[in-house]
Amino acid sequence: MTDGRTTSIILRGLQPIEQSLLSEPTVASFNCKGKVYLVGAGPGDPGLITLRGVECLRRADVVLYDYLVNPRILDHVQKNTEISCLGRHGQGRIWKQEEINQKLVELTQQGLTVVRLKGGDPAVFARGAEELEFLASHDISYEVVPGITAALAAGSYAGIPITHRDLASTVALVTGQLQQSEQGKSAQHDYAALANFPGTLVFYMGATTAEQWTQALVDAGKAPDTPAALIRRCSLPDQLTIRCSLGEVATQIEQHRLRPPLIVILGPAVTLQPTLSWFEKRPLFGKTVMVTRSSEQAGELEREIAEQGANVLLQPAISIEPPANPEDMDDAIEKLSSFDWLVFSSANGVRTLLERIDELGYDLRLLGNLRLATIGPGTTRELSKYNLRTDLQPDQFRAEALAQELMASVEGKRILLARASRGREILAEQLETTAAEVRQVVVYNSIDVTTAEPTVQHELQSGNVDWTTVSSSAIARSLVNLFGDELRKTQLVSISPITTQTLRELGHDVAAEASSYTMSGMVEAILETEC
Repeated sequence: MTDGRTTSIILRGLQPIEQSLLSEPTVASFNCKGKVYLVGAGPGDPGLITLRGVECLRRADVVLYDYLVNPRILDHVQKNTEISCLGRHGQGRIWKQEEINQKLVELTQQGLTVVRLKGGDPAVFARGAEELEFLASHDISYEVVPGITAALAAGSYAGIPITHRDLASTVALVTGQLQQSEQGKSAQHDYAALANFPGTLVFYMGATTAEQWTQALVDAGKAPDTPAALIRRCSLPDQLTIRCSLGEVATQIEQHRLRPPLIVILGPAVTLQPTLSWFEKRPLFGKTVMVTRSSEQAGELEREIAEQGANVLLQPAISIEPPANPEDMDDAIEKLSSFDWLVFSSANGVRTLLERIDELGYDLRLLGNLRLATIGPGTTRELSKYNLRTDLQPDQFRAEALAQELMASVEGKRILLARASRGREILAEQLETTAAEVRQVVVYNSIDVTTAEPTVQHELQSGNVDWTTVSSSAIARSLVNLFGDELRKTQLVSISPITTQTLRELGHDVAAEASSYTMSGMVEAILETEC
């Protein structure tokens, strides 16, 4: 029964629960004009963009972004979205504001949805007002999505509360770059008012003009020993915080060759920084770790390492692709009801097999009374995304342990192993001694990546990669082929004794080895070595 209101039901295919909750149904637009979303990307950390900002990125036809935006935020856009950077200092032409304004109008008049992605908050020294005025004058629909601006982020990431009950009850956000008006008149700060401001001053975009505005403050009566903090790349793994005084700001910027993004905080609250800072005290802060899992699987490990403060470089050593000829997998799916056990040796196997079931027009009922086995917690978690629970997971997360525990339950049974195109045969070989039938089906191809990302290659060559994760023997071999002797410039952390043995056979030392054979185990091994 309903109360007369229209009820809409959206039927989704066989998707992981997390994906179905976050995705949106496709909605046709009947507007002759598109829409512009001015979205704040936050101070740098890609995790600090708002949920609303992510929603806008997912529905965008075009994204125009500033160079200070973290490129990882663009992972939220759809594959067919057009993405354009509006210029980077020293790397190509920088778009003029008039060009940006005109482009926004042109795109929306084509009926496109455009995200104008800005660093920080669109309303704080981002020229957002100019773009909005231009859109409004052309009757273009728009929405502004706030972002975390650098002054606010500093309070959390540099341990400098810009307000404090006893030390600072007011805050002023000040630009270090003053523009001429259309009439040719130069804007000027009221430095006397700023010098006597009874709270915290936060200067944006003041790196190149620091000598002028700091001297102007001192000339206006601001004490040169006023506590100051220089914060570069706030919220990012290479964040740099320098504490000094107002009179030393310009010298410190020149001495450390500081460039944007940089903010300067002035006021008594800066003195609290040593006791409140947490971000730069994380155990792997200042370290760089290369994660080499496939792009489909790297997220979990990347997050764990980043949580410990490290800068993470993503360089997949293998790629995961569908089987060239899926007929064998399709035949096994059609005959699932004839098996007693379905065994997964990786999360990739779970995802690719269940997605193929969906593509063929079936659903989870096809699994019927099959019992499920998984090699470890990562595979089990992937299974749970489809509301499925494993019947067996060994205490030790390796093929030998899985085979040993299965052998007690599969005598005379028929087993289907969902596996990669390459890998160890030990699981099938041991099960064949007990089971009535063991059928192996390749549900995905594991292919070596042959070309390194240029940025990663440069960092490794320069000796800037402290750790490299190696989570399988296949990845070990691919990494050696990909980087050769350059791999000796980084410390290797292995997921298991088998992977360690492979690396040593390839002539490479292992600095740390996981004790639990999991992604978390590799992170723990790095921490134990570092600490």
